[in-house]
Amino acid sequence: MGKIEEAISFVGSSKRKKSILELLNKLKLCQAEIMNKTGMYKSHTSRELKALSSKTLIKCINPDSREYKFYRITPLGKKVLEYLNNINFPQKKNKK
Repeated sequence: MGKIEEAISFVGSSKRKKSILELLNKLKLCQAEIMNKTGMYKSHTSRELKALSSKTLIKCINPDSREYKFYRITPLGKKVLEYLNNINFPQKKNKK
């Protein structure tokens, strides 16, 4: 499996990861802002940011800062998000 396919699978399996990518696709944000916008706990946000960074989907733009580390989406992250947003999922049929 290629890097892009692996990244799509990685993000597609998690609403949290996808929501973080969607936010960072619009703005550069720090962890506290991501927490507030997603409603995630600090520990969950931190874990997801580390996971997305490890797959090079996002990047910390000031890693030496002790507070207010800002993150941005990478070109790979943009490709993954674009792919996931363009998937046509089958419509659920209404039961009568």
